[in-house]
Amino acid sequence: MPRQSRDHDRSRATRALAILDDLSARLRHLEFSDPVTHVYDPLEYARPAIARYLERYGDGPRRVVLLGMNPGPWGMAQTGIPFGEVAAVRDWIGIEAVIGKPRREHPKRPVAGFACQRSEVSGRRLWGLFRDRFGTPDAFFAEHLVLNHCPLVFMEESGRNRTPDRLPATEREPLLAACDEALAALIDLYDPEWCVGIGGYAEKRLRAVCDGTVKIGKLLHPSPASPTANRGWAPQAIAQLTEQGIWPPE
Repeated sequence: MPRQSRDHDRSRATRALAILDDLSARLRHLEFSDPVTHVYDPLEYARPAIARYLERYGDGPRRVVLLGMNPGPWGMAQTGIPFGEVAAVRDWIGIEAVIGKPRREHPKRPVAGFACQRSEVSGRRLWGLFRDRFGTPDAFFAEHLVLNHCPLVFMEESGRNRTPDRLPATEREPLLAACDEALAALIDLYDPEWCVGIGGYAEKRLRAVCDGTVKIGKLLHPSPASPTANRGWAPQAIAQLTEQGIWPPE
């Protein structure tokens, strides 16, 4: 049977997971230098949670795909879900799974999975907005899906997070090439009307990957490191999504 026919017979969730598995395998061969000392790949050690997320909420076309940059140490690094604040993933999204360990764990950034006691503010804000707006995860995921551009977490010796845009060009360029290719495949798979970059980095990657057939939107990143986000992120997010025509007025 031709490969295209075999792919067509598989569910979108299965095909999405295969894209992420291929990305993880491709990134496994990349090397990163000081000041990065530890690299986590939740696509490896948190794969059961990611698979459950896609099987439950990623098995059909989506009108809106929201894209983040890369995992935070207390969010997706713990749960495997983009912006995966533990309580939001477990109690609202309704996913819980056994989470393994990264190949080399930073002593200041342990992976405790769903037993993690830390709360990621960005994830709490993002998923809290969707909960308040839509009520149930099924209502939200009927038209939306949240993904990340890069699945890797980069940490310095101190435990400080290092974002992909701060990597040297020789390390950043092959990383971007692999992540952009996977992103293009996921967009093709989910066939959205809108792709929304959560933060400037994600918006830039969408504009680099999309061919003009998809509308590109932007959303203020909910990070507590942003003074603007700390001045009432949710009302600003609703206003942005409404003004761009992504969400109807309340």
